[in-house]
Formats: sequence, C-alpha cells, structure tokens
Amino acid sequence: MSMTLQDCATVREGFPRPFPNTPTNVLEQFSLRGKVVVITGAADGIGYAVAEAMAEAGADIAMWYNSNDVAVAKAQSLSQEHNVKATAYKVDVSDPDTVQRRIQEVVTDFGKLDVFIANAGMAISKPLLQQTLEEYRKQMSVNGNVDGVLYCAKHAGDIFQRQGFGNLIITSSMSAQIVNVPVDQPVYNASKAFITHFGKSLAREWREFARVNIVSPGFFDTKMGASTETVQEAYRMTVLGRQGHTKEIKGLYLYLASDASTYMTGSDVIIDGGYVLP
Repeated sequence: MSMTLQDCATVREGFPRPFPNTPTNVLEQFSLRGKVVVITGAADGIGYAVAEAMAEAGADIAMWYNSNDVAVAKAQSLSQEHNVKATAYKVDVSDPDTVQRRIQEVVTDFGKLDVFIANAGMAISKPLLQQTLEEYRKQMSVNGNVDGVLYCAKHAGDIFQRQGFGNLIITSSMSAQIVNVPVDQPVYNASKAFITHFGKSLAREWREFARVNIVSPGFFDTKMGASTETVQEAYRMTVLGRQGHTKEIKGLYLYLASDASTYMTGSDVIIDGGYVLP
C-alpha cells in the first residue's frame, strides 16, 4: 500500500545521515593513497588496465590471476614505478575455499580491504543447442561469470561488514542488457544479467557498510573483445565505429573506487562506445 503524504512526513530516527568526511577538492577525491584494492583477472586486458589505474592513483594493490603468471612481473613493475605495494596472488575464483583463504591473506598482508574489483570472466559464444552442458557449467562457475563473482562478493563482504566499510565493483557486460548479434550466446548473456542484478541487490543489502556498483563494458580491443568473425559488425553497430582501448576504461573504475563516487551505489555503468543505442 502506498504511503500518504502524512506518513511520508514522519521524521525517521537517524535520518538524514551525515555527509561523508571526504575532500572537497576533486583531484584529492580521486586519490587512492592509503587504500587497498583487490583486482581479479588482473594479468591482462581490462583487469590489468584497472590494476594500472589503481596503482597510478596511489593504491596498494593485490592482483589476482588464475593461470597467467605474467601478473607476478607486472605487479613488481607497478610497485616500482608508482611506489606502491603490489602483490600477485594465484587464485581460482571458482573455488570458494581458495577465495576465502586468499582474501584473508590479503587482509593479513595489507592490513585491510577497501575495494574489491570482481573482474575475472570468460565467454563461450555458442548457441544453446550447440553448447554442451559442461560448457554451460564452466561459464557459470569458472572465473567470474556467476559463481566466481558470488564467492568473491560473499567473502569480501564478510570483511567489509567486520570493518564497517568497503566497496565492491563488479565487471559485467553490455550483454546483460542486449542480445548480441550476429552471434548467439544466450548462456553468456544470461550469466552477465545475473551478476548485474546480483550487484544491484547487494547494494541494498550492504547499505549499512559498503557500496556496490557494476561496470558493463562493450567491445574492447582485448582477447575478450570482438572475434575476427564479428569485429566488422561490432564496428558498424558501435556509434564510435571502433572497439575501445583499455586506457579508456581506467578512469571509470578509478571513479567508482574513489571518494569521488561516495553517493553512487547500485548503479550499472555501460561503457560501450554507443553500441546499445541502436
């Protein structure tokens, strides 16, 4: 039943809540100096670009990777270049026990956890009738499509709740909003729709201690970008006529990770060069 105007005028104890004690200078708001950030899928692609952004802004970073050991050398390089602490951790995010153990290690090594960026993911672009059930289960569990994000959110959320603060950023996809063409990939699209709505729901659940936002990229020039079979159609469908460069997404993740976005939670930000407009 809808509330009456009289009901709406009732003073609620504890409201309004105070404004955050954050800098007024906008450049200072974007500084991550003193913050600890975990990035999954951080060895290359968007994940590594995000790790760069966090280190460039002064954050200490934990770079999670599954199989690409280049993350170890990249972490060392970022540490030296930006005078931050950067450590690589080998993590299979489809294993909840490993996720919980590694998060505890990060907190032990760094002292706290300010931001967790659940970025790892995979794609098997096949029609349902051509996809095996094993491939379906793999997309739902391996890396970050569904189970991986849930495991990371659950165990990072435990830390956030105990600390009384935290910030979760989930990498989803524009495919959560649309049906991609010309390929048919219903399982991938549905997995991204799951984590997008999951993130929005967590934003309300965690309202007392953490913020949660979602980034939904379109086609970026990475291994997860448009395939050789679909890239020409991607150019045609994208208003800007090209794929994105990973440097063009760094600022968005920095905004969401920083004090510049303290009034933002439960949002899904699409960054796709205008692909979803037509």
